[in-house]
Formats: sequence, C-alpha cells, structure tokens
Amino acid sequence: MAAPRPNVLIILADDLGFSDVGAFGGEIETPNIDRLAQEGLRLTEFHTASACSPTRAMLLSGTDHHVAGIGSMAERMTEEIEGKPGYEGYLNDRVVSLQEILRDAGYETLMSGKWHLGQTPDRIPGARGFDRSFSMLRGCHNHYGWEPAIAEGRHTMPRMAATLCRLYSENDKIISPDDLPKGFYSSDSFTDTLLEYLDDRQERKDGRPFFAYLPFSAPHWPLQAPKESIDKYKGVYDGGPEVLRQQRLKSLKAMGLVPESAVPAAVVAKAEDGSDVKTWEEMTEEERRLSARKMEAYAGMVDRIDWNVGRVVSFLEKTGQMDNTIVMFFSDNGAEGAQFEAWPITAGGDIEAHIKKYHDNSVENIGAYNSFAWYGSRWASASTAPSLLFKMFTSEGGIRVPFVMRYPPLSKVKPGSVDHSFCTVMDIMPTILDICQIPHPGTLYNDREVAPVAGRTWLPYLKGEENAIHSEDHVTGWELFNRRAIRKGPWKGLYIPKPHGPERWQLFNVLDDPGETNDLAETLPAKMKEMVGLYADYVKKHGVIEQSMASRGKWNDRLNSQA
Repeated sequence: MAAPRPNVLIILADDLGFSDVGAFGGEIETPNIDRLAQEGLRLTEFHTASACSPTRAMLLSGTDHHVAGIGSMAERMTEEIEGKPGYEGYLNDRVVSLQEILRDAGYETLMSGKWHLGQTPDRIPGARGFDRSFSMLRGCHNHYGWEPAIAEGRHTMPRMAATLCRLYSENDKIISPDDLPKGFYSSDSFTDTLLEYLDDRQERKDGRPFFAYLPFSAPHWPLQAPKESIDKYKGVYDGGPEVLRQQRLKSLKAMGLVPESAVPAAVVAKAEDGSDVKTWEEMTEEERRLSARKMEAYAGMVDRIDWNVGRVVSFLEKTGQMDNTIVMFFSDNGAEGAQFEAWPITAGGDIEAHIKKYHDNSVENIGAYNSFAWYGSRWASASTAPSLLFKMFTSEGGIRVPFVMRYPPLSKVKPGSVDHSFCTVMDIMPTILDICQIPHPGTLYNDREVAPVAGRTWLPYLKGEENAIHSEDHVTGWELFNRRAIRKGPWKGLYIPKPHGPERWQLFNVLDDPGETNDLAETLPAKMKEMVGLYADYVKKHGVIEQSMASRGKWNDRLNSQA
C-alpha cells in the first residue's frame, strides 16, 4: 500500500529578524519553533526578497516577483512603473500559484493570515486557489483590528483612500473590520481560524491531504501584543541595541550559524531623509526607557507567534498527522528598520500629530491596542547581525532570514541539523511539488500562458543524491526600489543608493564575509564587471524597470497628493 501523500504547512512570520528566535541565537522564548529546529533542519543561507509582498509572490509562484506582478510594492508604485507588465501590484495571471496546483491535485487548500497580493474580489485568496481562507489583505494593520482613522474617513497608510474597506476577506468575500471576531488579535485569531479549518477536516474525514498557509502579520509594526507576553521581557533590553547585537552575534557563532571569523557590518542608522538616528548613549534616560519598552513589545509579539505555532503543532500531534506533514517556518524578509517618523504615512505627512490624535504611546501603554510604535534601525541591526542593513535593502540583512524545516522522511532533515547551502524562497514551490509528486503545468495553465518556475527543487539534495542545492554557476538577482544585488556562488554584487550606501556597485565574497564589510570591487575589477553584466542579464530576463532618480524622488510627493 502506497504511503499517503504528505500534508504541507507553511508558517510565515512578517519582518522577523535572523536571530530573533532561540534556535537562531535569540533570547526571546520560542520553545515551539526551537523544537521544530531540534527535530528538523535549519538553513542559514535561505534568501527572500527584501520586502513583504515581493517575497509572498515568489513563494506562491516559484518565480521572480517582477514576473509575478509585484515588481514594486503596491504601496510604492510610481507613474513610471504602475500597471506595466510585472508591476500590476497583485499576483498576476502570468503565474500559476502553488495552492492552485495543489488544489487541482486533490489537496484541500487553507489559508489564514496576511495576503498582501491583491485586494479586489478577483485577486483575494479565495479567487487564487484557496478553498477556505480568512485574510488580512493589506501590508499592515492594527493587530487588534482597531482602525480609528478609517472610522473618520481618513487612513493611516499612503495611497489607500480607494481601498478603505478592503482590509480583510473571508473565502471569496471582502469583509470590514466590523466583521472581525470579538477579542481579535492577529496572531491568535489567524491561528484560531486555521485550527477551525483543520478540525473541520477531521470531522469530514474525506481523505484529502491539506496545504495550510499560516502567514502571520506579526511582528510587523505597530508593535502590539498581550500585556502578559510583553511583560515577560521587562528589563531584558535595558542595555540597548548594541549590547543585544553583541549577545546575538556571540550566540550565532557559538551555535555554528555564522562563521567564527564573521566581521559584523557597521550599523547604518539613518532615517529615510538621510538624518542620523541617535545612539543609545545620546538618548536621555526617558528616551532609552521608551526604546527598550518598544523592544519588549516586539519580543512579546515573537513570543506570541511561538505560542500559536505550538497550538498548531499540538493539534497535528493529537490527530496523528505531525510526521506526515512538511512543516516550514521562516520570515518574509529581514527585520524592519525604517525610521517611520520620516515617512509621510498620514494625510499631511505629520506622523507625530496623527499619533497624538489617535494613539497613546506612553511607556506603560506601548503594545496596547491604541499604541502605534516601531523600534527602528538600531534594534533591527541587532537582529540582522552580522549582516548589513535590514528590510527594504538587498544587502544580506534585508534578504537573509531564518528557515526551519521538519519532515522526518527526508534523510538530510536530521534532528538538529544545520545546513549552509544557498537557496531562495523561489525554491519552495518546486520542492513541495516534487516531494508531493505533483508536476508543475509548465508554461500553460487553464488555457493561458504562465511563467515556468525559476526556483529549483531541494528534494535531490535533501535525499542525499546531490551535494548542493544550486551549482556554483547558479545566478540569482534582486531589485526593489532601485536597490540591487546579484549572486553567483560565493560572489555578490551589491548596489545600495545613498544615503544608506555608496550608490555604486560593490563586490563581496559573502561566504568569507557575510557582513559585506570588505569591498573587493577595485581589487577584482574583472569579477566586478562580470557581476554587473550578470545583473544586466537578470534585468532583461525578468522585465525589471529601473526607475530614474527623479521618479523615486517624486514618490513622497505623490503620496502626499493622494493621502
């Protein structure tokens, strides 16, 4: 008798840093995620896009986000790119999704959490292959479902005036915040719904395997969590972000997750306008206490994610499904380090006035439903060390994230193993299809042309049949907001515009130098030229539109005009 087809569970965190969970050197209590790591495999060279929706497009399509419709985040479209092929702002029809293929192959497809791949009825999860879904449609929200600006006809996010009611969906219908369950808290409620779906399956006993997708919207700002989760970390961060950074780096080295010789990148702590962000020593005592409390709230959010992961794992164990379920846990990009006070995210662009009107950001209230806080670049740099920068950047700090996989039948997924093979989020779709023995439709799906997958299956490697996931000649490119990168073997070309970078191509051997600290562009000009040429090939192949400086400079003006 043939073994039953495996179930699939993908758990996605939002803006989780590389070393936030215990299994990756963090001090935050994450016993359930750590257990998955102890019973499975940790990947230290797993790469995503540098922001939320591009990664989600790559995950569910198996190809580059410029092909799948999220060439730029929908919230940051300019007139130069909006509506052009690959820049539709939603998961387009040029790709077939993972859930569509699995559904067609007899899987029950379930989702509960953040979507961020389209807000109109024809682009929500129920229209793109999920049998049952409960989804947050936008890129961010109040984790308690409290949206006071919407009630007054104003909105806290740019370019959302036309979509004020498109915040959530249930199956094939869009619902409003008023329809959220009583006592809504994102991480808990998304998990409640998924468990309800899984429990319903048990009662039906129809024999179908499941694909369950649980994309949390935490720990994305605003930093909010139950008070008991936050208070567990009171005083833990009173030493400041640099102390935490050194502690995390020491743990990462001790655990063999980064090389002992790794030199950490210099901290680049600048607001979007280029101004420097205060160091811990430059802050007043009151400012330090507020900053530490924000980090405590962030830790509480991660802690709460883990608690909910434990609830799902417990259900799978009780129902005898755990060892026949492929479980993957990872983050959608590096830690969020943006200095939000420099962004025009409200009508008129005055974030301080907006917070004063609607929110209470006193130290004792940070993390509550009516607070609105973020923790900034220095704390983010602590969780991305030794890597450079954080979310929104194509440096390693923005695209290298923690990854855990548990599936006992695969020989290389040994309990507690750590693997340093380069891989990307585009590989997940072909890997899952390969393990489940389901073919990709190729270039034609439902009588429409679709893009083939760009990722590569890990199955031969995980079965011990091959010695690498990707060959030394494999090339991967990145681009978002004109921040660029290209990778071939150990070599990486990196282009970061000012004020966060030198606005020129740099060259790094990221295996020897994961912090991207030793620029070899002048030392190895031929290699630098080769990498720039490979990037040009990537741009041409994937339809990347590199925006002009003038266009990028007009983005803030456009936000203000539409707010």
